[in-house]
Amino acid sequence: MSDPIERLRRKITKEVLWLYILRLLKERPMYAYELKQRIKETFGFEPATVSSYVVLYKLEKEGYVTAEWQEQEMGKPSRKYYKLTDEGERLLGEGIKFMEDILEKLKG
Repeated sequence: MSDPIERLRRKITKEVLWLYILRLLKERPMYAYELKQRIKETFGFEPATVSSYVVLYKLEKEGYVTAEWQEQEMGKPSRKYYKLTDEGERLLGEGIKFMEDILEKLKG
């Protein structure tokens, strides 16, 4: 049996990765690998690379983020930058409110 705290940690990090991605994109547009690094720096966990791309793809498909290819310095490949949409900002606010409500109920 796995440790309950480890299961909780996994559930509120990797399984709701979209929430962390939207929060970081609220600051500024970023490319996928940069988002992965910022999640590690800011929130203290490292999502799998494939997971990050899958979540970004779903967020883009559902209209919560937009993506745009940007040219880099000569000799470097273009990068796909993701940007938060108004709908994404609304979803982020709802997600944060939900988490806050749950925490308040847990505190009693």
